[in-house]
Amino acid sequence: RPADRPITVTGGVVGLKGNLAPEGAIVKVAGMSNLRFSGPARCFDREDDAFEAVQNKTYKEGEVIVIRYEGPRGGPGMREMLSTTAALTGQGMGGKIALITDGRFSGATRGFCIGHVGPEAAVGGPIGLLRDGDIIEIDAVAGTLNVKLTDAELSERRTKWAPRETNHTSGALWKYAQQVGPASAGAVTHPGSARERQCYADI
Repeated sequence: RPADRPITVTGGVVGLKGNLAPEGAIVKVAGMSNLRFSGPARCFDREDDAFEAVQNKTYKEGEVIVIRYEGPRGGPGMREMLSTTAALTGQGMGGKIALITDGRFSGATRGFCIGHVGPEAAVGGPIGLLRDGDIIEIDAVAGTLNVKLTDAELSERRTKWAPRETNHTSGALWKYAQQVGPASAGAVTHPGSARERQCYADI
């Protein structure tokens, strides 16, 4: 097939950027007909909490479900957000809501499922500054992912932000979380980790 007559202009995967994802994000658009979405945020700091809300159907059609602190450092490990997306699809909501996360997807998603949002919440990315009700605008045609907040509003929220506390205060997971880089750079580890906040070895 000649390059001037592509089956689709974008291909199956699109990169997004904007004030919600300054380092970028990824969305699979293969099979999608509507490439734009706008709605109020519904924020969760763990996938487990989002999954519970979906199971109990305590979300609303038209919302943008935000699952944060699931990136390479925040997880730690950047696990796959399959449970929540599968539950939404099973409830027939695949095209009626959107989901964004600093975690990842396998590729078996339907509808607006945006992953790899960077910077991740654990390092102070804008996704960690979102509040319920913030209007999020997604445009896979223009390649943008924005929240309707001014730079001044985001800066003001950042002054009050603190990372989510985790149970990983020592050991291998703590070490990994301190050394891992962003997903956009391959989520590889590097030297220069912080000292453990808790030591279990009395030596």
